Amino acid sequence: MQSSSFCVLAICAFILASSISAAPLDDSQHATILRYDNDNIGTDGYNFGYETSDGITRQEQAELKNAGTEQEALSVRGSVSWVAPDGQTYTLHYIADENGFQPQGDHLPHN
Repeated sequence: MQSSSFCVLAICAFILASSISAAPLDDSQHATILRYDNDNIGTDGYNFGYETSDGITRQEQAELKNAGTEQEALSVRGSVSWVAPDGQTYTLHYIADENGFQPQGDHLPHN
């Protein structure tokens, strides 16, 4: 009886210690920028990315296609990830170009 009580206490202590030592994400009101990169290469395109302490990351790059022609278009590719209130991380990949906005993600409905 005494050894089973000790085991239960040891398990509870382990769970408590594990939950305390895990680094919680900041809530969005207190989030800070951990990384920010920005490379604006003029009229030919750009690259940028950032990461915040609340678990959001975003990367995006763009290039000008067919410059100086009737078919000139900006092609943008990127992704954004975030942590939902349920703790699940979602990632959205996208392309935006002359064919419109084309999102992809496991959380999106598939046709």
